[in-house]
Amino acid sequence: MKKILIVDDEEVIRILYAEELEEEGYEIVTTGSGHGLIEIIGREKPDLVVLDIKMAEHDGLDLLQDIRKDFYNIPVVLCSAYSSFKGDLKSIAADYYVVKSADLSELKQKIRMALEGHIPHQSTQE
Repeated sequence: MKKILIVDDEEVIRILYAEELEEEGYEIVTTGSGHGLIEIIGREKPDLVVLDIKMAEHDGLDLLQDIRKDFYNIPVVLCSAYSSFKGDLKSIAADYYVVKSADLSELKQKIRMALEGHIPHQSTQE
């Protein structure tokens, strides 16, 4: 069973993602902030990280850079309510980018693709 770490400061989002992804057969670990994120990744050893960009106490793009320094091979799916972050150069380090929506089909698709080792091209991220 693949393990996914969900990093989002909104509890309702963490619960929604966890419930939906558990139904897909994934083991889920969640955290509400970026505090100690690298230690959590080291301890939990997730197969993939779903990372919110805009959090109250942390910049998800900075956290992405931290993840890439120590855990380059772990796929990361960035999530944001704002599509404007797609153009941010820091977001290039992510495997996929998803705009938050009530419909989680795109998120689930990107997670499947990332876990299957599909290497995204810039055009497929839009």
